[in-house]
Amino acid sequence: MTGGRILGLDPGERRIGVALSDALGMIASPLAVIDTHAEDLLVRLAEIIADYDIGLVVVGLPVSLRGGEGASAAAARKLGGTIAAELDVEVEYCDERFTSVQAEAALLEADVRRKDRKTVRDKVAAAIMLQGFLDRQRRAPT
Repeated sequence: MTGGRILGLDPGERRIGVALSDALGMIASPLAVIDTHAEDLLVRLAEIIADYDIGLVVVGLPVSLRGGEGASAAAARKLGGTIAAELDVEVEYCDERFTSVQAEAALLEADVRRKDRKTVRDKVAAAIMLQGFLDRQRRAPT
């Protein structure tokens, strides 16, 4: 990784959850939700990358329970490839199985209303995915 914060993206069919690490790469926080089909998607991501000094983008990879990759994973890899090529930033992929379920459970436990859960679930899922990535990075031998 080339330094800076880490951006986590949890792409879905309709929305992309966006999360951000702290400067030390220890804690992930929900940041935003972007419409997957927004015409200005790359512009918005470029602004976030510049504003937060992003050194790495981690894209959630939706794999099956058996670890296989389907159409959703292919779309996530395509998004990551586009980001790497167009925005000149390093991209890695991270298994994001169950992050939406974990996000929903956390929001239910926090007693967040249904309407409000829908608007934040994707960015909370991105934060859960990114936190898992950060935790694995700290445990990995150097």
